[in-house]
Amino acid sequence: MILKQINIGAPVTTVNDDLVKDCLSVLYNCCICTEGVTKSLATRDDFVLFLFTLMTNKKTFLQTATLIEDILGVKKEMIQLEGIPNLSGLVQSFDQQQLANFCRILSVTISEPDVGNDDKHTLLAKNAQQKRNASPSRAEVNQVTLLNIPGFIERLCKLATRKVSEATGANFLQELEDWYTWLDNALVLDALMQMATEEAEQKSSDESSLATSPLRHRLPQSMKIVHEIMYKVEVLYVLCVLLMGRQRNQVHKMLAEFRLIPGLNNLFDKLIWRKYTVSNHVVHGQNENCDCSPEISFKIQFLRLLQSFSDHHENKYLLLNSQELNELSAISMKANIPEVEALVNTDRSLVCDGKKGLLTRLLTVMKREPPDSSFRFWQARAVESFLRGATSYADQMFLLKRGLLEHILFCIIDSGCTSRDVLQSYFDLLGELMKFNIDAFKRFNKYVNTPEKFQTFLTQINSSLVDSNMLVRCIVLSLDRFESQTEDVKVVEVLSECCLLSYMARVENRLSFLFRLINIINVQTLTQENVSCLNTSLVILMLARRKAKLPFYLNALREKEYAEKYPGCLLNNFHNLLRFWQRHYLNKDKDSTCLENSSCIPFSYWKETVSVLLGSDRTSLCAIASYIDEPFMDLDRDLLED
Repeated sequence: MILKQINIGAPVTTVNDDLVKDCLSVLYNCCICTEGVTKSLATRDDFVLFLFTLMTNKKTFLQTATLIEDILGVKKEMIQLEGIPNLSGLVQSFDQQQLANFCRILSVTISEPDVGNDDKHTLLAKNAQQKRNASPSRAEVNQVTLLNIPGFIERLCKLATRKVSEATGANFLQELEDWYTWLDNALVLDALMQMATEEAEQKSSDESSLATSPLRHRLPQSMKIVHEIMYKVEVLYVLCVLLMGRQRNQVHKMLAEFRLIPGLNNLFDKLIWRKYTVSNHVVHGQNENCDCSPEISFKIQFLRLLQSFSDHHENKYLLLNSQELNELSAISMKANIPEVEALVNTDRSLVCDGKKGLLTRLLTVMKREPPDSSFRFWQARAVESFLRGATSYADQMFLLKRGLLEHILFCIIDSGCTSRDVLQSYFDLLGELMKFNIDAFKRFNKYVNTPEKFQTFLTQINSSLVDSNMLVRCIVLSLDRFESQTEDVKVVEVLSECCLLSYMARVENRLSFLFRLINIINVQTLTQENVSCLNTSLVILMLARRKAKLPFYLNALREKEYAEKYPGCLLNNFHNLLRFWQRHYLNKDKDSTCLENSSCIPFSYWKETVSVLLGSDRTSLCAIASYIDEPFMDLDRDLLED
């Protein structure tokens, strides 16, 4: 190929630079205009790896990066980064602008295929795939390769947290060339023009200062902002993927050390969530590949990063400042409970600066978000991740004192919200906020103070149990704990007054939830999204077993089958679901830990209860088989993939 020939031998000259750029432009246009060219190039591994060597030349970097991105987008097999000649040296040679552009390429090499639809894949299919591919995937290997590059994560943290005024290095012509590539996205141009117009309306131009300022600084501030935002989107995406990978703890340690969270906190008001947002009400998908404006992409990627950073990790307390950490300690002391170990161990030199931590800033904008905002889903997910894991009373009270519960209830009951995704995120957040917290249930009862409000709340819950079952689980678990604390006057008072607890205390209502939870899923349709329905039904039965009520519940399921004239249907389905549960969870340490932490029920009791329910002794009153009449029994049919 000409590209290879002109780069062999003598040092690259200006003529060669121009020729290489022309060749790259021709190739890129061929890819765009001629069907099959990109796929053909993608089959040439040697050519793809060679293209990376052209990125050492700053004059051809942008054209090369654009072509590589297009080729990798259609390549059937993911490229292995370790095969790139001197990858470490190449990355270390990049300036910050080049590194940000390179992140666009990296995002293709470290993301698992179809990650955006992960919740939609059946667990059967995913388990079968994991059996076939026991070794680490190429994406996982590539993640390790990147983490082994000296200074890589530190530079990404600096890119993610630098201020717009600190973005330097490109001359005017190079920046315009960069923009020429970016602006093929009409949404980017639209956002830029709207922001520039708004800026012009707010500020009068100063001709004299314009005349004396360097050319680099004549670029509109709006252009600088959007330019920086687009860079940060790519960087945050790469960091987010690495945070969700197998090397999570290593990445967490580095992000904390390089002060990513305090840096983002300092950018929050001036860049991440500025008062004016052009596309605040644009509705878009929740896939990271959503084709939306830079500002929307930036906000979503920021929220995804916070969610990944906080989820089941002790570093979540870095989202607070020192004063807020002291507040958590004071809450624990007042309640006469020990501080959580993660809080005690938090390195205060790495927490947020300023008057507010990042979590508090997020709560502030969350409560101001318009009802039709597309950010509500991601905001709720980010805050929920802070609460997930072992329940912390102090964490809950910290958020309750800031009016979060009332905000959630307003959104569910009074805002007219109809988005299933948003409602699910609020149900999940409400469940984590209220779990085992008697003060939260008291606040709930104060807000839901009329039968009409309570009925609206129940209607929202019942409209989709797949979305609301985590909240149902929280209420059931909390009720069980409160009923064992009747020596506490406050608990007794709330138990007698709270409409929500009174509703769940009625056995017919618990049975109604149990019937529907089992009925809306089967082994073939189980996904990561709806498997929680199976676990919630198990929680109801485990608590019944503790009180020796398991036979009563199983018999109620049998009577329900006969009343519906489908004998054996419900119980056979539940039996198969539990068989799958054993295969799925007994080999997954992380999932079992999550179940234990979220329910405060030892995983050994989960396993024991499932074994009892699946018992083959038809004389056992706690075995499902005892409640299915012989003609309708279908327990031996293997519905599971081996």
